[in-house]
Amino acid sequence: MAPQRNAGPGTEAELPEYAGHYRLESCLGSGGMGVVHLARSTSGMRVAVKVVHARYAMDPEFRGRFRQEVAAARRVSGAFTAPVVDADPDGGRPWMATLYIPGPTLSEQVKRNGPMDPDQSRRLMAGLAEALRDIHRVGVVHRDLKPSNVLLAEDGPKVIDFGISRPRDSELRTETGKLIGTPPFMAPEQFRRPREVGPAADVFALGSLMVHATTGRGPFDSDSPYVVAYQVVHDEPDLTGVPESLAPLVLRCLAKEPDDRPTPDELMGELRSVAAAYDTQVFVPAPQAPRQDAAVPVPADAAGRRPLRRLGRRTAVVAGALCLAVLGGLTAVQVFDDGTEPARKTSAAPSTPAGFGAWEAVPAPEAGGMPQCSHGTRGLLCALPGQVLALDPSDGRTLWRHDVAGTTRSEPPVVSGGLVQPSLDLIGDLEALDPATGRPVWRRETPAYDGVRAVGDMLLLTRADGTVTGVDGASGDTRWSHRIPGQAVPYFVSFPEGPGKSGEPSAYATSPSGDGGGTLVTAVDPATGEVRWDAELEGSLTPVGAADGAVYLLVGGPVHGDATAVVRFTPGTGEARRVTLPVPVAQAQAGVHGDTVHLMGAGGSLVAVDTAAGKQRWRLETGVSRGSVPVSDGRHVYVTAPDGRLLGVDAGTGKLLGQTRPRLGADSDRVPAALPAPVLAGGHVYAGAPDGTVFGVVGDDPDGW
Repeated sequence: MAPQRNAGPGTEAELPEYAGHYRLESCLGSGGMGVVHLARSTSGMRVAVKVVHARYAMDPEFRGRFRQEVAAARRVSGAFTAPVVDADPDGGRPWMATLYIPGPTLSEQVKRNGPMDPDQSRRLMAGLAEALRDIHRVGVVHRDLKPSNVLLAEDGPKVIDFGISRPRDSELRTETGKLIGTPPFMAPEQFRRPREVGPAADVFALGSLMVHATTGRGPFDSDSPYVVAYQVVHDEPDLTGVPESLAPLVLRCLAKEPDDRPTPDELMGELRSVAAAYDTQVFVPAPQAPRQDAAVPVPADAAGRRPLRRLGRRTAVVAGALCLAVLGGLTAVQVFDDGTEPARKTSAAPSTPAGFGAWEAVPAPEAGGMPQCSHGTRGLLCALPGQVLALDPSDGRTLWRHDVAGTTRSEPPVVSGGLVQPSLDLIGDLEALDPATGRPVWRRETPAYDGVRAVGDMLLLTRADGTVTGVDGASGDTRWSHRIPGQAVPYFVSFPEGPGKSGEPSAYATSPSGDGGGTLVTAVDPATGEVRWDAELEGSLTPVGAADGAVYLLVGGPVHGDATAVVRFTPGTGEARRVTLPVPVAQAQAGVHGDTVHLMGAGGSLVAVDTAAGKQRWRLETGVSRGSVPVSDGRHVYVTAPDGRLLGVDAGTGKLLGQTRPRLGADSDRVPAALPAPVLAGGHVYAGAPDGTVFGVVGDDPDGW
C-alpha cells in the first residue's frame, strides 16, 4: 500500500480524523477496499494509511480479505515495498499504515511522459525482478502486479497493494466465480484455474507491465475485458515497440505455461548479460542460491524450550537489496556478495563458555506479544504483557516470573540500584524486585508523571509541568525534585558510558529551537539533578550514544525526520565534529560502539559512520523495514527484524554474514509497537520474536545460524 491516485467522489466525507494515533491529513486516493490517506504520527512521521470503506467494515468476508492483505504486506515488508508501520484489522474501521513514499506510479509516469527509454526500462525490469524474488521467497504471490501498483520512488521501484495477494499454501479467499485481478495483467492460469496460481503468474504480469512501460499499451489490448481474457489465454502478445534488447526476455515472461517462464533469479541473470554498455551490472546483484536447509519445527520440552536446529554454512549470501535510480535519483552504495565464503576475521574471537548451545524458548505462550529483553545481574530480564520474567542465559529456563499491571510493553525491564525495575514504560506506581527471586523489595505510590527513565542507580520521573524527581532505585526514596534549567519538559535518554565526572552516566535532555536550526543539549547528574553541562548545537539533534568522553547525536532521526549527519560532541573541549551522510537515512535509529555510529533506517538501510575518520564506512541495504536499533561488539553488527529474524553483519566490511529464521507466529498481521534491540552478553546474542520466542545464539558465528 502506498499513494494511489484513482481518487473517487465522496472519499473525504467518510474519512475519520484519526486511524489509531495517526492523524489523517489529506486523501491520496480511493480504491475498491478503502481510502488511502496521507497521515502523520505523533512524532511527525509521514505515513500512508488505508482505511476500509465503511460499507465493508462489517462484512466478515471483506474483513478476512483485509486481514490477509495486512498479513501479506507485513510478510513482504522490505526494501522493494512500502514498509508496514502499524495496523488494526480488528478495529471498527480496519486500517493499515505504511511508510509514505513519494513518487508517481508507473501508470502516471507513462501517462505524463510517454514510454520509457531502453535504459530506464531495463533498470525497471531489474528492480521489479528483484522485488518479486523478495516477495516470492517469503511465500507470497502478489497476483495483481500492474502499472498502478508499482511506485517509482527515488531509490527504485516499489511494489504496492497486496489486497488480493495470498500465501502459496493458503486457501483462495474469494467468492465462487468472481474474477480476481486485472485482465490485461493476468496470467492465463488466473482465468483457467485460479486456485492453482503461483509465483509464475507474477512473472507473466511483469512481462505485460514491461510492454506497457516501453510502449504505453499492453501486449493484449481491447475495450472488452472478455476479449482481453481470450487473447491472454489463446493469442500471441503484441511486442511492437518493445526494445530489441528486452523483447526476447519479455516474450519468455509471457509464455502461456507457467513452467516455461523464467524465475526472478533467472531474469536478473539474463539482464546482467544484456548489453554491457548499459552498465546493468551496477543494478543487478548475483542471484541468491536456493537454500536447501530450511528450518523445521521442533518439539518443545516441558519448560517450553525448543533447541535451535543448526543451519548449514551458506556459501552465497545476498548482502544487499537492489537500489535503482529509475528517475535519475541517487544510487546508494551497495554491498554485494561474490559467491565466495565470507572473509576470515582478523581479530581473535571472543571466548565462548564451554557447553553453551543455541536455544529458543517461549516463556509465556499465553501472554502474546514480542518479548522485550535486557541483560541483568543474574540473567536475561524479559517483559511481556502482564508480566516480567528472568531467564537463564545458558538454556532459556524461566528462573522466576512476576505479574505487573498493563497490557502492552514497549521497553525491557532494567536494573537500577541493584534491583529490577519492571514497569518503567507503564505509567503508575513504581516497584522494584529482587533480581534473584523476583519478589518485590519496595513499592511506592507516585504522583502523576509523564515519563520515567532509569539512569545508573536513579529513576528520573518527569511531570507535565516540567518538574523532575530523582528516586533512589535501591530504596524507592526521593533524593531531589526540581526543574531543569533550559528544558521545559525534559524527557531523558541515557547510555551505559557517559562523559560525566561521577561514576554514573549522565541523563541527556534536548530542546530544539522554534525554527529547528539548533538544539540545546543538557547533561544532568542523576544523583543530584544538577546540570553537568549544556551546549547549543546546530540542527535538530537526537542523542544516540556516549563513549570515551563524547556524546553522539543524529541530525534528524526518528523524531526529526531523515538523518542527514552524525555529530560527535566532546564536552571537555567543546568540539562538535559533524559527518554528513552521502545519502540521508530514513527515520534512522542508531547505536554507538567506540567512534563508530551504526544507523538503521526505516526502509532497510544499515550504515556505519566512522566519526574519527570523518566518513561513512559502508552502507548495506538489508531489505528489513523498521528494524531495531543496531548493536555491535566491534566485530559484528546485530539487528532484529520485525519478523523475528536476527541479522549478523561484518562490522568491518558491511557484509551480511547470516540470519536466523523468521518467527512471526499466528498473528502475522500484527506489527510490534516497539522492536527490541538484540542483547549482547558473554559472547552471545539474545533476541525476542513476535511469536513470543526468546532465543540465544553464539555471536561470533552468524553464518552458522
